[in-house]
This record gives sequence, structure tokens and C-alpha cells, in this order.
Amino acid sequence: MLKSMSRVSLISALAAAAAVSACAPVLGPPPPPGGAFPHPSASEFRPGDFSWSAVPGRGGLAGHLVYKQGAERFTCAHATVILTPETPWTRRRMTILYNSAERAALPTDEVRARTPSAPDGDYSAFVRRATCDATDRFSFSGLPDGGWYVITVAKPVGGGASMALMRRVTTRGGRVTNVDL
Repeated sequence: MLKSMSRVSLISALAAAAAVSACAPVLGPPPPPGGAFPHPSASEFRPGDFSWSAVPGRGGLAGHLVYKQGAERFTCAHATVILTPETPWTRRRMTILYNSAERAALPTDEVRARTPSAPDGDYSAFVRRATCDATDRFSFSGLPDGGWYVITVAKPVGGGASMALMRRVTTRGGRVTNVDL
């Protein structure tokens, strides 16, 4: 009789555990270190992934171009600075274009050559733009908390090939985040 009660208890416990686990969110296995496998929506452009970035916020970015190659100084004066929301799709796009999802400085022609292999989608409605001033400064305001990609083209002051600069930044707590590119 004890054995049959133990089995009944065990079966009841397993049934209860199965019922509870059916209500729990399915997270799947943790991603491998370094993000070797893309997020399921990384290859598919999904406008809903960008919706968080369209909500007005109290945060901002104050940026300054400080990029140099040796003694050669670069400028972004009068160039457009692009701010793109971070989503699985844009993270994959940055990795393809810049060989990094965190930070890069690459020849502009090299980045443009990779553009056809980057995932395609119309995310222009979610991109914010600013202009770099004569002192190589730019800013964005009204940002919600989240991850963003700051992108601009910098030209050497003395002439020569331009560089595409990208950096991932995070806005938090309605504060202004300082960014050096």
C-alpha cells in the first residue's frame, strides 16, 4: 500500500510540475558566449521590435568626435549623425557592416561594399538624425531608455579617405549620455 501511495504521490507531483511548467515562459537555452547564434528575429525585419524607440523619453546623447589615426585628426563637421535603435535585426546588420556590434572605425568604402549582404528592411521611420557642428559635436534628445547605434562618417582634416564610425550606446534613467566617437 505504501508503494502504491508513493507512486500516486510521484505521479501527482509530476502532473503538477508539468501543469506549472506549461504556464512558464519558454526561454530556450542560453545563448552561447559571444552571441555566436543570432536571435530568431535577427534575420527578419520586424517593425514591432523597434516600437520601444518611438516612445518619447527624457534621455539624450551628447556626442563628440575625437577619432584620430596617429597624429591625423578627423572631423564630422556638417556631416549627418545617425542614431539607430538596437534590435536583434540591427545588431546583426551592424555585425555584418562593421564586423562588430559594439564599436568600429572602418574605411567608408569597406562598409559600403558590405551593404548588399546586410539584412534589408525599411527601418528609416525609427532612425533619428542630427548634424555634427563645426566643433565636431552633436546631440539627440527625447530618447527612451535603451540601446542605440551612433553612426557617422569622419573625414581627415588634411584630406584623404573617410572613415565610417559606429558605436553602441545605452540611455538610462532619463539622463544625457556622453559619447565620444
